[in-house]
Amino acid sequence: MTPKWRDLADKLAKRIRGGEYAPGQRLPHIRELVEAGEGSKSTVHAAYKALEAEGLVVSSRGHGTVVRERPPLKRLDIARYDKARWRDSDEVAFIADRVASGRAHKRGDQTQTVNRVAAPAVVAAALGLPEGAEVYARARQVKEDGRPTHTLTSYYRPEHVEGTRLVDPTPGPAGPGGGFRVLYDAGYEIDHMREELRARAATPEEAARLQLAPGEWVVELHRTTYTEDGTAVEFAVGVHAATRFSWTYDFQVPDSAHGEAQ
Repeated sequence: MTPKWRDLADKLAKRIRGGEYAPGQRLPHIRELVEAGEGSKSTVHAAYKALEAEGLVVSSRGHGTVVRERPPLKRLDIARYDKARWRDSDEVAFIADRVASGRAHKRGDQTQTVNRVAAPAVVAAALGLPEGAEVYARARQVKEDGRPTHTLTSYYRPEHVEGTRLVDPTPGPAGPGGGFRVLYDAGYEIDHMREELRARAATPEEAARLQLAPGEWVVELHRTTYTEDGTAVEFAVGVHAATRFSWTYDFQVPDSAHGEAQ
């Protein structure tokens, strides 16, 4: 049997998607729905929390529960890494996503820390190092209008980035073109990448840092960046608030059999 709060959440979600509740409009106060016979206070509260976790509404003290005005950010496919963006026009990947979503990038949207740390097993394996070897960890937190959207930590071999802007903790991208441009200028031109995505429940620390609603999940990204000769020059771990992004992929469908000898 479906819980009452789930039935109510589904009913309200249908009204939101149907336009009965417009973007920016406040939903009824909890007591109003209780008085209308929609359920107990705890039932309505749980329904509102479910809608927030699904990205349909936002709740804040003094404003109540409001239908989300902005659609999720588009996270582009391989086009976000186009060399023409960071090598020739000085754009960085997360700003390319903002542009594609019709959003503005503001100074202070990215902050970071840079530390030399012992490589965890997954980092060491990706960079071809023994576990515990020292690497640079460049940890960023990215926001939109003051609200966190994701974190991203890039790990590098010291010999690849020592003395470059990638070890400078100054807030913001690592100069024009971001980290890929820094690697390019240091003689490490990006050739190909491998990305893995996994959805999971947020840890308490992640929930606090990303200001997640109760029950909201995250999408974890692992990205390994290679030069043409197969040298891994970056391994990155991103943690994205699941409801704040839509992941878009547009690519040519392979036909490996087309060129085979007959």
